[in-house]
Amino acid sequence: MSTNSAPVSASLCGPVNLNARPSPPLTSRRTLLASTALLLVARAADARTLPGGAGMPWRPFAGDPPQAAKPGPWVFFTPEEGATVEALVDRLIPPDPETPGGKDCGCAVFIDRQLAGAYGSAQGLYMSPPFLQATPEQGLQAPSTPAQLYRRMLAALDAFCHATYAGKAYAQLADSEKDRIIAGMENGSLQLEGTSAVPFFGILLQDTRYGFFADPVYGGNRDFAGWRQVNFPGGQPVFTAADMQSREAFTRAPIVGLQSRADNARRG
Repeated sequence: MSTNSAPVSASLCGPVNLNARPSPPLTSRRTLLASTALLLVARAADARTLPGGAGMPWRPFAGDPPQAAKPGPWVFFTPEEGATVEALVDRLIPPDPETPGGKDCGCAVFIDRQLAGAYGSAQGLYMSPPFLQATPEQGLQAPSTPAQLYRRMLAALDAFCHATYAGKAYAQLADSEKDRIIAGMENGSLQLEGTSAVPFFGILLQDTRYGFFADPVYGGNRDFAGWRQVNFPGGQPVFTAADMQSREAFTRAPIVGLQSRADNARRG
């Protein structure tokens, strides 16, 4: 996959079968996200402390607490890219009467801040050839970093939409057309920049999930919307024995950026 981040022309965007069977209803994607979060929460709840009063196997404040994502303009995305990503995440997690959608939950902000940091530049990952065809479990196998992949594929998506929908951007399309494009990206029928959009869709969906359920300190999960959906209590200084034995709903409010707050208190 090329690392060239320059916008592509519409002629490079292959055809998509807009009459193909669409993906399952978008509400099922919300169910998939919720089931993913429940699995993660269940694993966390199964944690145990060391027996015999041996203490925790780590030094307090030895980690690298996150820097809170601050509200404001896009850090990585251009305004046009940001509008496209907001429209995409709002169809992957559509709003309903009980829960805001991906846009209002800050999923696009989360992705923007991540792409501007270590994740976007693939720091700590092996990025040298050979690049072979990988199984889905092996993740992205390409010379492009996540930041390069987003930049190139968003430009290709923009070119495709302008060529197919009389100059309209993705964010300007009707929801039904947005969903057709997402279905093409998911099932491989949509060709962008002469290649399948499936790998990009997989990364986009993964990052949207993270933005919906990550600690709000990273810019997503606004007002704990993702955590509230699965009744996850979020960060807490301690869960008492009574908390663990109670069958009643946990009512204490989550704490945003618990590790970051503790580190700042120590330094203050």
